[in-house]
Amino acid sequence: MNRENCTPITEFILLGFSDVPKLQYILFVVFFCLFKLSLFAHMFLITLYKSSPNLQTPMYFFLANFSFLEVCYILTIWPKMLRNLLSEHKTISFYGCAVQMYLFLLFAGSECYLLASMAYDRYIAICHPLLYNILMHKVICVQFICGSWIIGTLVAIIQTVLIFSLPFCSSREINHFYCDIPPIMALACADTQVQEVVTLIITLSVIVGSFMLTVISYSVIIWTILKKHSALGRKKAFSTCTSHLIVVTLFYGSGGVMYLRPKSSYGTDIDRFISLVYTIIAPLLNPFIYSLRNNDVKSAVRKIWYNIKLK
Repeated sequence: MNRENCTPITEFILLGFSDVPKLQYILFVVFFCLFKLSLFAHMFLITLYKSSPNLQTPMYFFLANFSFLEVCYILTIWPKMLRNLLSEHKTISFYGCAVQMYLFLLFAGSECYLLASMAYDRYIAICHPLLYNILMHKVICVQFICGSWIIGTLVAIIQTVLIFSLPFCSSREINHFYCDIPPIMALACADTQVQEVVTLIITLSVIVGSFMLTVISYSVIIWTILKKHSALGRKKAFSTCTSHLIVVTLFYGSGGVMYLRPKSSYGTDIDRFISLVYTIIAPLLNPFIYSLRNNDVKSAVRKIWYNIKLK
């Protein structure tokens, strides 16, 4: 269809969970509680890092920045989703949809390489402990953070411009609860082959690229642990890495399944379930995964609680 024959679309309709109208209020209560809990958990970890001298290390610097990214990520998607659960008019403006997609891709892309940076930090700590303070000093850590944000920004700009340069002429109903790439592309009344190829290339570069860096780091870590450490040392080292591996599996697993599948296999219910994993379940679980298995975090919490009781 020619662009000249298209009536410009000024807004979209986010169908979200409208196929289960009787559950809208129940879903709102559940998701609202999860939203508050997730925000509190991440903000608590950031505050804990800022106020605890024993957490002033590169590992927790990355973790605090990761929590900040997760907060931004949550605020990009959840408020609109919650509002639509209670609203009869589940609309989002054309430019509002573009902004939401841009922010989502910015934070998701940044998280990918931040997770890879965290894996590299564990690699240096376990495989080269004597060089740790030299190789992971504050300036290098900041460079890793900035690099992650730059990659996320480039990904977000390229993808958002490509997707929203398409003509949208007929349906404006997005069969999803936020503005994601596959459901938006499905509404275009033009050939999307270029956009699909670019999306695949970027997905391979960002998700698979950062995942491979993480896998390489942990492969070397595991080899080093098995070769050099005692049974007690192995247990401690594996305990340190397990939390990060769980987070990596949740994030990359769900993201990879969503964006590396062939177009013909996209299905509404499957897509929404997978999206729930990396937009709701993973951000909620991450702070608990890191804190409940971490002795340093537990120690910092006990110290703060003890100080509060003294006051």
